[in-house]
Amino acid sequence: MGKDVRAKKYLGQHFLHDEHTAEKIGNTLTLKGYSNVLEIGAGMGVLTKYLIEKPIALVAMDLDTESIVYLQNHYKQEHLEIIEADVLKFDISQLFNAEPFAIIGNFPYNISTQIVFKMLEWRKRIPEFTGMFQKEVAQRICETEGSKKYGIPSVLVQAFYDAEYLFTVKPSVFNPPPKVDSGVLRLRRKTENALPCDEKLFFRVVKIAFQQRRKTLRNSLKSFNLSQKLKEDTIFDQRPEQLSVAEFISLTLKIEEDAVSAND
Repeated sequence: MGKDVRAKKYLGQHFLHDEHTAEKIGNTLTLKGYSNVLEIGAGMGVLTKYLIEKPIALVAMDLDTESIVYLQNHYKQEHLEIIEADVLKFDISQLFNAEPFAIIGNFPYNISTQIVFKMLEWRKRIPEFTGMFQKEVAQRICETEGSKKYGIPSVLVQAFYDAEYLFTVKPSVFNPPPKVDSGVLRLRRKTENALPCDEKLFFRVVKIAFQQRRKTLRNSLKSFNLSQKLKEDTIFDQRPEQLSVAEFISLTLKIEEDAVSAND
């Protein structure tokens, strides 16, 4: 199967050829609360093959013309649509008639984090997201406070989704084998997923705090022009990796209130 489409380095392609792993990834979808699925980076359909057996409407997307031709020649099911597109530039509102959908894939490592940020933009329509990343990236997304791996993706994803690291995949099941292990995760959107603070401000606070992760929040968040009174709050003695998601929300609320009082 690996001979049909040549893996292209510039696209970050590593084709999974292990059927057991593909089936296991396909089974990470719970199919709760949706019946539409977008598969990103379908390649030669090793995962697609297991997804089309499920009671879902499936869109298989790939940027690689050679992969698209292969998929069109090998998979002709009625409930499968094959799209040649770059998911980062694609207008997702065109998919599934505004209905909810899950995302799954063996994601190209070079854009996997950007795919997660794209998912967050569309989170109101995406109840579930599962798939394979470079192991370290998957761990980082699922990490909790107090760890060096905990960072921007961990906080932003876990503000809206419950994150589970499911299992590790060895390089030997790919063609060509990557230099690192891979990890499969599942994100399920929280029932309560609207934040009690300004969401845009929350994203800004998290990103700016972690851009200078070695500094205390008092120093890293200077650009917010905080009042002297707020800067005395003990939360500002901490570094970003020490704060839980709930504490980041609380911090954003404090910054919001501080800005309001400054304008009174």
